Amino acid sequence: MKIAEIYPSIQGEGLLAGQPSVFVRASGCNLRCWFCDTPYTSWQPEGSDLSVEMIVAQLAEWDTEHVVLTGGEPMLFAESIPLTTALRELGKHITIETAGTLYLPVECDLMSISPKLSNSSPQGPRDAAWRRRHEQSRHAPAVIGRLLAEYDYQLKFVIDTPADVAEVEEYLQAFPEVDRARVLLMPQCADAEQLGRQATWLEPLCRAEGWRYGARRQLEWFGAARGT
Repeated sequence: MKIAEIYPSIQGEGLLAGQPSVFVRASGCNLRCWFCDTPYTSWQPEGSDLSVEMIVAQLAEWDTEHVVLTGGEPMLFAESIPLTTALRELGKHITIETAGTLYLPVECDLMSISPKLSNSSPQGPRDAAWRRRHEQSRHAPAVIGRLLAEYDYQLKFVIDTPADVAEVEEYLQAFPEVDRARVLLMPQCADAEQLGRQATWLEPLCRAEGWRYGARRQLEWFGAARGT
C-alpha cells in the first residue's frame, strides 16, 4: 500500500474535530479535484510501499485511540481491508476519509464521505483528459448509498460559492435517509485568511438552513503545513 505519511495530529474537520488522532495518508487517487490540498497524493503521488504489518508497527509509536485512514483515496487499496481489521483487533477507533466513489468491506467507526460537486472539476487546458475522467467518476450514487447503509457516517461538502449550496440540496434529494445533522459544509480555502472570508457568509447560511458549518480548524491551528 503506497503511503505518503503517517503522523499524529488533531482532527481539524467534521464531527470529531479536536480529537487527537494518528493519520495514515494513502497516496493515489482516482479523482483530480483542482483544489486538492494534498497534491502529493493525487496529481503527483509520492510515498513508500508499506505492508500492513509495517503500517501497524509505525502506529504503535503513538498511544492514540483514534486512527484516521485518509488520502488520496484509501478505498483504492485492497490492503485497507486487512489494515482496518488489524486496527479493529487493536481496539482503535477508525475513521476513513473517502470521496465515496469506491467501495471496500472495511472495518470503520466513522465513514467520512466527501462527495465531489461540479465545482471540483479541473479546469486547465492541460487537464482535459483528467476532467473527463473526473466527471465520469466523481458521483457514484450506488456506492454512496451502500456506505450510508453500512456505516456510521458524516458527509462533508466543499463549498466555494452560494451556488454550490443549492447543488448540495439537489444532490441529497437522492438520499432521503441522510441525517441533516451529519452534513457539513466546508469552505474551499487554502489558508486561514481565505477561511475567514468564506466563513463570513457560509457559517450564517448554514445556521439559517439547518446545515452544520464545517470549520477547517487545521488551517487555523497549523496553516497549510504538511503532516498536520
